[in-house]
Amino acid sequence: MNQKTYDIGLVGFALFAMFFGAGNLIFPPYMGFLSGSVWSVALIGFLITGIGMPLMGIIASARAGGTVEHLAGRVGPRFARILSIVIILAIGPLLAIPRTAAVTYEMGILPNLPWISRAVGSLIFFAITFFFALNQSKVVDKIGKILTPFLLVTLLFIVLKGIFFPMAEPTPGTLSSPFSSAFREGYQTMDAMASIVFAEIIIAALIFKGYKKVKDQVKMASLAGVIAALGLGFVYGGLMYLGATSRSLFPAGIERTELLINIAYQILGNTGKVALGLAVSLACLTTSIGLTATVGDYFSSITKGKLKYKAICVATVLFSAVFATVGVNKIVQIAVPFLVMVYPVAIILILLTIVGGKKIHRKVYTGAVVGALAISVFDALTNAGLPIAFANDLISYIPLAQDGFPWIIPALLGGLIGLAVVFGKRKQ
Repeated sequence: MNQKTYDIGLVGFALFAMFFGAGNLIFPPYMGFLSGSVWSVALIGFLITGIGMPLMGIIASARAGGTVEHLAGRVGPRFARILSIVIILAIGPLLAIPRTAAVTYEMGILPNLPWISRAVGSLIFFAITFFFALNQSKVVDKIGKILTPFLLVTLLFIVLKGIFFPMAEPTPGTLSSPFSSAFREGYQTMDAMASIVFAEIIIAALIFKGYKKVKDQVKMASLAGVIAALGLGFVYGGLMYLGATSRSLFPAGIERTELLINIAYQILGNTGKVALGLAVSLACLTTSIGLTATVGDYFSSITKGKLKYKAICVATVLFSAVFATVGVNKIVQIAVPFLVMVYPVAIILILLTIVGGKKIHRKVYTGAVVGALAISVFDALTNAGLPIAFANDLISYIPLAQDGFPWIIPALLGGLIGLAVVFGKRKQ
């Protein structure tokens, strides 16, 4: 094996580990459960946002310069700063960090230690998170390198046994639009947004290994991304199939975490349930520590030290500890309005950067982003329980709106208007 191949494999596994968030495992089985016999259609939608867009995000960021602000800078520096803050908060205390604690409680603590309350579990979880985030110990990295393979092996046992010895035959599901529902469920992984942040880490690793040209970085990231995609595709696809085969075994209103833990019990018995719960919990803990440190580093950096790293970590864990007590289902519900507003913007920035990058005029970027936001804001309000009837009536006439993608046509029109403005000025 030559050095280049070895480096691709190493970076590919690193990407896999970054996107293989333990908290994300609860979404594919649930979509399989809801879609039933058409689970393969739902899988395509979920894979686009759960794997495809994150990997494209890494490549786009590498082309743009390596950071969120490079990627979004084509719209404008102020917009880039706002978007970067929004993304850091989303993968930090507003959504992702509290969810790691909630998943840990519902999958690791509650099934095995039911006498521990949610509040106490959250307090212990974030006390450990704070200790390690404050010390920035390499112990967490070492534990993570052991945990990822352990969690993967546990899942492989569950998935392979569930495939060769199905729990039952998939029955018709309840989703009217399995593709678009799964596409949106993929937003909950938050990996397309996180990929823009992870890109900086990956690019730094490639530069350290001697790949200093942007062209080489993009090529290496792309090949490594294929490796990560194959691994994630197998895991997510397998879990979605297991969810589809469990439709007749569990009640219709079962929650995401409960479904996954029950599938593990159904396939591997109590040992499987305990092993999966333990592996997911510890993996969630290492994710929480890493994200808390990322939030602390980011806000300390952009304020040039005026906000201290320690103070930011304290605020992050305190807010997250309280928010985590509402439970996974509530956190997912709260996340929906935010994600349906921000995700289309992230998708547009990633696609435009991959298609043309700096060759595409910034007015095209701006027009496409404004077009998407003009629709996704109303989508977010509707999902938050604050619908604006006349706006929603108008949006319903937009092509693809009934399929769950009302922002695509306005984004295209916005980009074309931006292009027309550019040509108009050139003629003048």
